[in-house]
Amino acid sequence: RGITEGARTLTRQTIEALVERDIERAKRLCQDSSQPLAQIYLEAMRWKNVALEDLERVLATSRQETSHDLKRGLWMVGTIGSLAPYVGLFGTVVGIIRAFQAMAEHGAGGFEVVASGISEALVATAAGLAVAIIALVFFNYLQTRVGAIAAVYARSCERFVQSLLFVDAASAAASEEVGDGSLVPAR
Repeated sequence: RGITEGARTLTRQTIEALVERDIERAKRLCQDSSQPLAQIYLEAMRWKNVALEDLERVLATSRQETSHDLKRGLWMVGTIGSLAPYVGLFGTVVGIIRAFQAMAEHGAGGFEVVASGISEALVATAAGLAVAIIALVFFNYLQTRVGAIAAVYARSCERFVQSLLFVDAASAAASEEVGDGSLVPAR
């Protein structure tokens, strides 16, 4: 919740600054922010006199890089969740092998002989399943959070671009009023 709420707050404050045509304040807000979205906005504000499609591409690339950073290490949680049942199964096989070895050593097949091996096998199975369940729940939660953050970033960037277009339009109108025919860069 913190990163998405922070992104919304940064977006609102940055857009307010842009609507007031205070580019320097918008840049300062982003420079002072610890939000990953701030770096995306700063990247967009570095570009001057760029076509809308190009600016959207710049923002999309920056969002993808940020999303990649958020997913860093997530693969490990997924791998643990996938491998843990196999580790448990391996422990089960080892426990059963020990049970059969104990039967062979004692020459009898009584319950007491195999009970410890079967117990070991069941503990390994339960441990592997417990680790897998916890890891997969955590992995799915993190995947969902990263997806939600990416969606907030996409919507925020759309609003940010719209505010930049507003600033560009206002700058163009001001230049036309001056009558010199030149366009003043918004950023």
